Formats: sequence, C-alpha cells, structure tokens
Amino acid sequence: MKPNADERPARVFPQWLRPTYYFSRLHDVSPQWLQSQSLAGLLIDLDSTLKPYRQATVAPEVLAWIRSVQAAGIRLCIVSNGGRGRVGATARELGLPFLARALKPLPWRCRQGIRLLNVEPSAVAMLGDQLFADVWAGWWAGIRTILVTPLDPEQEPFVTRWKRGLEGWWLKRLGVMPVSVTESGSGAESLAAVGEAASSLSPSRELPDE
Repeated sequence: MKPNADERPARVFPQWLRPTYYFSRLHDVSPQWLQSQSLAGLLIDLDSTLKPYRQATVAPEVLAWIRSVQAAGIRLCIVSNGGRGRVGATARELGLPFLARALKPLPWRCRQGIRLLNVEPSAVAMLGDQLFADVWAGWWAGIRTILVTPLDPEQEPFVTRWKRGLEGWWLKRLGVMPVSVTESGSGAESLAAVGEAASSLSPSRELPDE
C-alpha cells in the first residue's frame, strides 16, 4: 500500500543549497539590519549585485548604500568572478578592496577576502545575486550568505541567464521567497519583517517529499 503525502518522510536539504538570508533588493540589506545580525564585514559580488553587468559604474543610490554601510563600521570587499582590469576599475572608483577572478563557487577567494577584512568569519557574510556562485562559495568558505535579486539580468551573458532558470526553479523547490522591506515601514517594523523572513530560511527547515 502506497503511503499518502502526510506519511512520507520529510526531506532535509543541506545548508549549502540555500541562502542564509534572501532579499528583494540590495537596499533592503540595511546597516541597521546588518548590525542586528552581528555582521561586521561583507564580501560583495559586483556584476548584477552592485551594478548591471554591462554598466561601468554603480548608480548613485548604490553608492549611497555603500557609504551608509561603511559609516556603520561594516567593512566591505568586492569578490567577483570578473577580470581584474574591469573589476579593479570599479573597485578603485568606490575605494574598496577587491578580489577578481574568484572562480566562485570555489571558496578560496572568499577565504582570502575574510583575511583582508580582518574580521572573524562568524561576523562576515557573502552578499551576491547568484545562488550557484555567491551562496555556494560563501557556504563553502564557512560564512553566512545573503542572496539578493539581480540587477538587469537581461544584460548578462547567455550562460548566466541560463543558470537563472535553474536557480529560480531550485529556490521555488525550497519554498524560499525574498523579503522586501517597504519604504513606508518604520525601522523596528523593517527589522522585525526581516527577522521573520530570515528565520524561514533556517537550515533545519524540512520539506515533504513530493
């Protein structure tokens, strides 16, 4: 006799298959929220996270976000799979240290970035827009991960756009949805909303077999 869905054993997905936190926008990752999570350093992807792939510079609102995070005492380092010349030009414009040709999801550059930040790994997170690159690299480096939705993904190379479909399918399979902190919400309400969403991504969460 075939067991019904309620009788099937729950499937537990490994931690490296999911982000620790997932946001709709970069700006939802506020300095106040980062401090509430005891994060003192961020490794940040460049393309489609801080700027669209084919754009040379970051938008003014992204620059303002970077400065607000720095003003909160949180250290930043760009970790990108892009070439040294292109990544370095943007990083120097922003006044940030950088590591290019990171080969994410391999964790080596993330580990190097942690040393550059001179922050304990428990207080560092990898922030990026790709599940199969940024999130996996951060997890293998032993740090928390923050996934954000990509900026203008239609500008990306074909291979990256192809992977987006797989990433979207997998996030849906996990039942993971990004949290959006509304512009109108108070600081306390925003932090509460983010905290609730973050708890929904707990590695111990179990999903029933289909």
